[in-house]
Amino acid sequence: MDTNIVHSPLDGDAIKQAAQSISSDEMTLLDRYWRAANYLSVGQIYLMGNPLLREPLKFEDTKPRLLGHWGTTPGLNFIYAHLNRIIVRDDCKVLYICGPGHGGPGMVANTYLEGSYSEIYPEVGEDLAGLKSLMKQFSFPGGIPSHAAPETPGSIHEGGELGYALLHAYGAAFDNPDLVVAAVVGDGEAETGPLAASWFSNKFLNPVRDGAVLPILHCNGYKIANPTLFGRMEEGELRSLFEGYGYDPIFVSGDDPAVMHPLMAATLDACFARIRQIQKDARESGKAGEPRWPMIVLKSPKGWTGPKEVNGKKVEGFWRAHQVPITDTRTKADSLKLLEEWMKSYHPEELFGEDGRLLPELKALAPKGDKRMGALPEANGGLLRRDLDMPDFRDYAVAVPRPGGSTAEATRELGKFLRDVMKRNEAHKNFRIMGPDETASNRLDAVFQETDRVWIEKRESFDESLGENGRVMEVLSEHLCQGWLEGYLLTGRHGFFSTYEAFIHIVDSMFNQHAKWLKITRDLEWRKPIASLNYLLTSHVWRQDHNGFTHQDPGFIDHVINKKADIVRVYLPADANSLLWVADHCLTTWDRINVIVAGKQPAPQWLTMEQAEKHCQAGIGVWDWASNDEDGEPDLVMACAGDVPTLEALAAVDILRKYMPELKIRVVNVVDLMTLQSHGEHPHGLTDMAFDALFTRNKPVIFAFHGYPWLIHRLTYRRANHNNIHVRGYKEEGTTTTPFDMVVLNDLDRFHLALDAIDRLPGWRNQSGSAVEYCEAKLKEHKAYVHEHGEDMPEINGWGWPYGTAARTGD
Repeated sequence: MDTNIVHSPLDGDAIKQAAQSISSDEMTLLDRYWRAANYLSVGQIYLMGNPLLREPLKFEDTKPRLLGHWGTTPGLNFIYAHLNRIIVRDDCKVLYICGPGHGGPGMVANTYLEGSYSEIYPEVGEDLAGLKSLMKQFSFPGGIPSHAAPETPGSIHEGGELGYALLHAYGAAFDNPDLVVAAVVGDGEAETGPLAASWFSNKFLNPVRDGAVLPILHCNGYKIANPTLFGRMEEGELRSLFEGYGYDPIFVSGDDPAVMHPLMAATLDACFARIRQIQKDARESGKAGEPRWPMIVLKSPKGWTGPKEVNGKKVEGFWRAHQVPITDTRTKADSLKLLEEWMKSYHPEELFGEDGRLLPELKALAPKGDKRMGALPEANGGLLRRDLDMPDFRDYAVAVPRPGGSTAEATRELGKFLRDVMKRNEAHKNFRIMGPDETASNRLDAVFQETDRVWIEKRESFDESLGENGRVMEVLSEHLCQGWLEGYLLTGRHGFFSTYEAFIHIVDSMFNQHAKWLKITRDLEWRKPIASLNYLLTSHVWRQDHNGFTHQDPGFIDHVINKKADIVRVYLPADANSLLWVADHCLTTWDRINVIVAGKQPAPQWLTMEQAEKHCQAGIGVWDWASNDEDGEPDLVMACAGDVPTLEALAAVDILRKYMPELKIRVVNVVDLMTLQSHGEHPHGLTDMAFDALFTRNKPVIFAFHGYPWLIHRLTYRRANHNNIHVRGYKEEGTTTTPFDMVVLNDLDRFHLALDAIDRLPGWRNQSGSAVEYCEAKLKEHKAYVHEHGEDMPEINGWGWPYGTAARTGD
């Protein structure tokens, strides 16, 4: 077989002919099912009583606040009903991704009709009382949101932000060979940057071992108040666009249900047949080939089947259908009457029995058991999650004969560990690494000893580490990496996302949405825990001296800490052994977002593996080997968090001890940033007593911090000694310069730290003159040296911790 064969385009005329042969009785039943979903969707937006209109509609039957979105919903219901038909006929697994942001009424209505909703929420039963509860709870205080939220069965994609539906779909399909993901993309959503890039995801889908994604671009022509670009594009232009992306588009267009139902049925028949053929060819040959996957462009009116006009103004097929087409239903009789006519146009007496249940012949159209899209295990990924088979991180330990006595690249050591995580879990195919073209740049390239980068497209003979079966996913888009990983995690698998620290901000809002999803699912017993989302931020601010100011920004951790305390963790390991412990820990957690910040450049190593374990488990502690307070009361606390700040803090301690040998200094290192918060605000936070034991209640604290200084003040403002805490960190000073000059520009260097300490020790000024002179002279010498030689002074590059021969840490 020629594995590069491109399947011929799906024949639109043949599909139309096939539509004519589809049973009209089958389509009549399916149309009634669709009407039932539409009826329940309208009822959720408007009603809080009289759910089947068994009595004339009254003002008090409607909600005082009308919230929800109708415009996209009938199209979503249409797709759902037709997917049900395929699932029942073929006994296949289909995951529904609802991209249009506020399609909540439809998703809730359909999961209610199939029975999965009432199984999870028995208080919303399949009877008249349940219908009333279903309608009242929607966008109502104490009820449910207006979008496809975590509370919605079958959902792994929340409509709180647009642009990521297709990414979640592909993430779900990777390593899920029996799954088809129907990804509905709204034409408004399709205008976003992330969604525009998402179409390239088909280049990473391997039909040998992955599932399939069926994109359905839902073109109803309008956003909130404007036409959509896709809605105004001619069919030929759209076809060329998607063929250019590598898809085989089929168009389903119209507004007459009698035509649209058989056309959609025949189209889905053709799409699923094409998917099965692509997978069969690939799995028999063992080669991915270069398939042209099918997709659907569904063109239907916005607000389809709703009121044509309201108050003489166009609604159906226009932006006025987007949210609530009829307002004032509690105060205006004409509006109430129009609503009643609209809802009765669906003929609820043909859909529901006297007891409020969906009629049996319609109920029979829904799939059964866990084949229902609302009950699909993949949509509740924690049901499928299995722990990773982890190697022993201790086996990768860097030898540290004494503090600073060896040098290593922390992330390079981590790469060896991740390589073996990949190896031990290859059989389960449940672990992937994501990154924007930076796995090797970030020194994780040991993983390529075990696997390749995923690459389905053409490969040249001189390409390196590219393969169809690779498990490292690289594309120059943080959006794609994040979205794929979320979809992968939400369907029960594990992953790791490595990127440059400065550019993780690109996915700030995606992080927001995932954190909110996790926060809500914590309170949903039926949602089982999923693996944590793990970030490694490297090539960080203090070693982006070669790229310059554009690549220097440590502020993502500020953004992260705004989230609910039990969801987020931030780790700043100071060396390779600490990083190995942290990575192992993060990969074995669930329902969290873990942010690890670690450098990739050669750096001194401080702790043996045994010491790193003890220190990282506590998250914070005194480094006795660097301190000389001898378990007594210190005169000064030198604190540090992050690899470069730790180096500079220790070098500052060296200066102070040389020039002020009687000064008692305590060195406190922070790995887990959340320990600085009070115990009442974060589960990892120190009690006040424990915090005071480390930082004292009245001694000066000089804190060398990886990020923006005010974050430390945010975390510690309630502590007794907060007024004595002075923080040095990044203050938006940067350029292309030497590594040490970067810390000097931001006053984080050893000389500024020592001077800061002296400034806060008024009782020691008579003994500090030589130290001040030394530091000020060295700063001048540094500036002149780097400007002349273009590199740091040898004494900076060659500095090492001069005290002691064996590292030890405090409890």
